[in-house]
Amino acid sequence: MKKTAAIYARVSSERQKEENTIASQTALLREYAQAHDYTVAPEWILEDEGYSGSVLARPGLERLRDLAAEGQIEAILIYAPDRLSRKYAYQILLLEEFARHGVEVVF
Repeated sequence: MKKTAAIYARVSSERQKEENTIASQTALLREYAQAHDYTVAPEWILEDEGYSGSVLARPGLERLRDLAAEGQIEAILIYAPDRLSRKYAYQILLLEEFARHGVEVVF
């Protein structure tokens, strides 16, 4: 049975935009979702382009947190932990928040 999942991608700097684009992150995560039986609704592909990973106030991240709190998703697919947050303490805070809602985070 397929799990419902959201995809989250983020880039903040010009260099990242060129080398590791949001489109490339999203494409790889879509492939991963398909290969591992995750269902990702188009509106659950959340991207924060130009937002620093050192802050939590990002539109895509806020929507992701809402989806988890509302019980709409079972998993979150993210390219790497630093795409979620540049601060380790924020990574832990977010991972614990998602776990409380029963949402698995896959990097």
